[in-house]
Amino acid sequence: MDNLSDIAVFVQVVDSGSFTAAADRLSLSKSVVSKYVTRLEDQLGVRLFNRTTRRLSLTEAGTILYTRSRRGLEEIEAAEAEISQLQETPRGKLKINAPMSFGILIIAPLMAEFTSRYPELSIDVRFEDRKVDLVEEGVDLAIRVAELPDSSLIARRLGPCRHVVCASPDYLAKHGTPRTPEDLRTHNALTFHYQDSPSEWRFMSPEGKYVSVPVSGSIQMNNSLALRETVLCGAGIMLTPTFIVGADIKSGRLQKVLSDYRPYEVSIYAIYPERRHLSPKVQAFVEFMKEKLSDPPFWD
Repeated sequence: MDNLSDIAVFVQVVDSGSFTAAADRLSLSKSVVSKYVTRLEDQLGVRLFNRTTRRLSLTEAGTILYTRSRRGLEEIEAAEAEISQLQETPRGKLKINAPMSFGILIIAPLMAEFTSRYPELSIDVRFEDRKVDLVEEGVDLAIRVAELPDSSLIARRLGPCRHVVCASPDYLAKHGTPRTPEDLRTHNALTFHYQDSPSEWRFMSPEGKYVSVPVSGSIQMNNSLALRETVLCGAGIMLTPTFIVGADIKSGRLQKVLSDYRPYEVSIYAIYPERRHLSPKVQAFVEFMKEKLSDPPFWD
């Protein structure tokens, strides 16, 4: 609206009761205020004021414009105030996307503390393993457990994600315990569909050399928690993040193997569309997760 400033001056004249008083409030000269109103009248093709030497009154057109414009300007002022508050205190809705297993095991248990810390925030978390387009789907922030490709998105590293090869004690008793990565060729390797190179597992040897070995198995799944349940039942051996099976290894339900060989490590990132004018709600969640996912993370 090219004439919004003209309308704002016109409303101020009405509220002030005169051109002179409006000029004082706006820190403008009376002639400049008069020029704004005259320009608005020329643009609309109507007279807005009945002017006399003693009295200033609105025409019918002026009354309509004032009534509507006053309401609109109040909405603009309210919006400006609300936006200003958003830049100071985390509030409003925060839409988050995160991987299914990481979201269920790690993010969900932290939500009570986060919302207690920021009571003016409402959280909409979508757990799914597909890679969403943050801008297209209106997502404020996403969590990624991966090595990220080059992207226009901003990434903030939250912590490491280590992996482990494990199986149930029953499976190892029946099929033997692998001692080197090469031994995995003879095992039923259960794989995660979204894992990078699921049919090839990569390790760092005790001598510091990279080792990769092709694996195969009877089951592939698109959910790490479901795959974990299958391995717990003795169906095979798996390579998975430690946050998935850390408690199971500690309790003895699963047994870690190939301890001398370190599986590849990725990182946990918070990603968001841009750094400029980063909203307090996104900043608050990023800092909160950074605080919780220290190095080493609590599940390790």
